[in-house]
Amino acid sequence: MTAKNEPNLGIGAQDVTALVAGLSKLLADTYTLYTQTQGYHWNVTGPTFGQLHTMFETQYIELRDAVDEIAERIRALGKPSPGSLAEFRELASVQDKGPAQDAAEMVANLAAGHEAIARTARPLVKVAEDAVDVATADLITGRIVIHEKTAWMLRATGA
Repeated sequence: MTAKNEPNLGIGAQDVTALVAGLSKLLADTYTLYTQTQGYHWNVTGPTFGQLHTMFETQYIELRDAVDEIAERIRALGKPSPGSLAEFRELASVQDKGPAQDAAEMVANLAAGHEAIARTARPLVKVAEDAVDVATADLITGRIVIHEKTAWMLRATGA
């Protein structure tokens, strides 16, 4: 029997705990990379300015939307979502590198961030599949595809 406001999704309590822990880390990594990408969008300069300014904008908008989707999945599982900078700093494996010196450093930092998020997300797919939580497995699989493709596109700029 579940409490009045807790969902009855057919996912065991231990599995929910593991899923929420993994999704919380994914959320923190995504939020950290989102803020870094938006900052780079504002501050990129140099001969590749137009290309990178537009690319970074596309990427931070996608990350902004992902943050909402991940947080809402945590809520759908019946748990509170992390939502403060302090929580994100504690949970994130993606490190905010601070200001970058040039466009090449920005591109390298962002590619590394996307690859780190793919590494954070990958083991969580098995946790979700073992819990028969296809919604979370699908969400995470989609995130991995996006982060791997974005890292490749960043590396391909040659910046």
